[in-house]
Amino acid sequence: MLEAQPTVVDLTDAAVSKLRELTSEETNPAIGLRVYVYSGGCSGFRYGMMLEDAPTAEDNILEANGVKVYVDGKSIDLLKGSQIDYVDTLMGAGFTVNNPNAVAACGCGSSFRTADDSGQARACAH
Repeated sequence: MLEAQPTVVDLTDAAVSKLRELTSEETNPAIGLRVYVYSGGCSGFRYGMMLEDAPTAEDNILEANGVKVYVDGKSIDLLKGSQIDYVDTLMGAGFTVNNPNAVAACGCGSSFRTADDSGQARACAH
């Protein structure tokens, strides 16, 4: 497993608080947030996040504000410098990614494109 710099992904206090709430009853010390990027959406890439019991051999293991974050090698360059936040508004609640690498985003707000790699554009679907 590769150790990466903690500046790859940062978590806001709100995101850390929500993750601690979601994992408060977990006894597994390896529980962490998996963050990944995959091809899709109308702008080319989409974000994915889920709680993970343990990292895989391909993961970069990051520590962001005391929370373990697992990022696969293919996603790391697309996420460098990103900040993950948790927002709770009248329109809904959830984790969001503020990514400085994204040069364009879909009108539906669920996909993005970088300057170096535009991915494959697809129709917006929720």
